Amino acid sequence: MKRIVIIIFLGILIASCGARRKSNLSQANSKKLVVISEKSNKSNNEVKSLVINTPLQYISFFKAVAINEMQLYGIPASITLAQGILESGSGKGRLARQANNHFGIKCHKWNGDKIYHDDDKEQECFRKYNDPNSSYRDHSEFLANRKRYSKLFKLKITDYKGWAKGLRKAGYATDPKYPKKLISIIERYELYKYDKNPEKKYSENKKSSQIIVKRHIVQKGDTLYSISKLYNTTVDKIKKQNNLNSIVLSIGQKLKISTY
Repeated sequence: MKRIVIIIFLGILIASCGARRKSNLSQANSKKLVVISEKSNKSNNEVKSLVINTPLQYISFFKAVAINEMQLYGIPASITLAQGILESGSGKGRLARQANNHFGIKCHKWNGDKIYHDDDKEQECFRKYNDPNSSYRDHSEFLANRKRYSKLFKLKITDYKGWAKGLRKAGYATDPKYPKKLISIIERYELYKYDKNPEKKYSENKKSSQIIVKRHIVQKGDTLYSISKLYNTTVDKIKKQNNLNSIVLSIGQKLKISTY
């Protein structure tokens, strides 16, 4: 009789422990799901704030933009990405977070919004953009439209070392180690692979009225409006060229963009 009582008691105890373990596991999984869900929602709701933690995440997000800029302006995508990583601290620096300025471009003759930040001197004036894509476009135009960088555009698109040294020589940065830093970033993350075989030839004459047709691959957070601003065109033109009946886009969708 005692044996029966003991066996029944042990059975109840084991069942109770199992139930507690399942309950604890369920609560733990529930907490994980909540955290993942919160991160996912945060990412979806704050695309333009760019919550980026590593250089690899930065590259993943901006490589398509850098390639598009290379195809249009002839600046190696590897150089653009390396400068973005270095100048913005992979998107975590103050200028990138508060002004969407990923290349440390100062105001000069800038008529847009501004932000003041300590650099070579205290509280220097830097350009402020509505979104990161605008920063990438301004970086391309900044290099393409200034004579002091003109020699760089005679280099091969794959000559990232020449570009890195040329940027320092032309006065883009005062740091004597700037070329080595860019080259190190490019080789560490193999950014040079994005310079090979551009899908479209860029314009040799940036001020000509020649029509340049590009391809844009839709990324997370893209809208027809943001894409139109990126390429200095209009929503209607993009819709017409791609036979779009609505403004709804899907990630990975390929769009043809005509620019002048």
